[in-house]
Amino acid sequence: MAGKQILIVEDERPIREMIAYGLRRAGFDVREAGDCRDARQQLADRQPDLLLLDWMLPDMSGLELARLLKRDKDTRELPIIMLTARAEETDKVAGLEGGADDYMTKPFSPRELVARINAVLRRAEPGGGDDRIEIEGLALDRASHRVTANDRTVPLGPTEYRMLEFFMTHPERVYSREQLLDRVWGGNVYVEERTIDVHIRRLRKALEAFGCDHLIQTVRGAGYRFSARSH
Repeated sequence: MAGKQILIVEDERPIREMIAYGLRRAGFDVREAGDCRDARQQLADRQPDLLLLDWMLPDMSGLELARLLKRDKDTRELPIIMLTARAEETDKVAGLEGGADDYMTKPFSPRELVARINAVLRRAEPGGGDDRIEIEGLALDRASHRVTANDRTVPLGPTEYRMLEFFMTHPERVYSREQLLDRVWGGNVYVEERTIDVHIRRLRKALEAFGCDHLIQTVRGAGYRFSARSH
């Protein structure tokens, strides 16, 4: 993913510079911001390929900024990785539900950070091929990386898009959380199984406005299934 632009939003300058150094060594184009106001100004000028966002910032929390960005049509598909010293599961879930695509607890190694960034960027890229999948009025176009419901655009983040793409190309079969982690995230990146539930909720919420949330079905004790039929 060399050449991709990363905006780091971190108020502690030594940490920000250390992260920036590691990412530049990995081939990324790096921009830096010390608070949310600076970050929003830079986002207005030019949107990066990914946002590295610290939770604790001086003017507002990174979680609040993530929520604002996900509500804005211009930035709602921007991939976000939250950086924080908060290691509690409730904090991780709050970060993911706030719009983050991944969550890293400090301290972390530069190699792990690069691996996580590459994984999120891969999920944000359009899938191969130009095929279009349509089920009950819900259509996924892999060439344009767009999802529509009865010709209205469904706004999805990169992880929800990848999850829906997997479901729509593998309908009617039940997948456990472990299988979804392997197929959507890839086996080389550690993600907690609880993350699946968060992204399922986000995907359903996005589809609910278009009357398509029933397509994502919970199979008690087994996992999740994409189906146009009621079971």
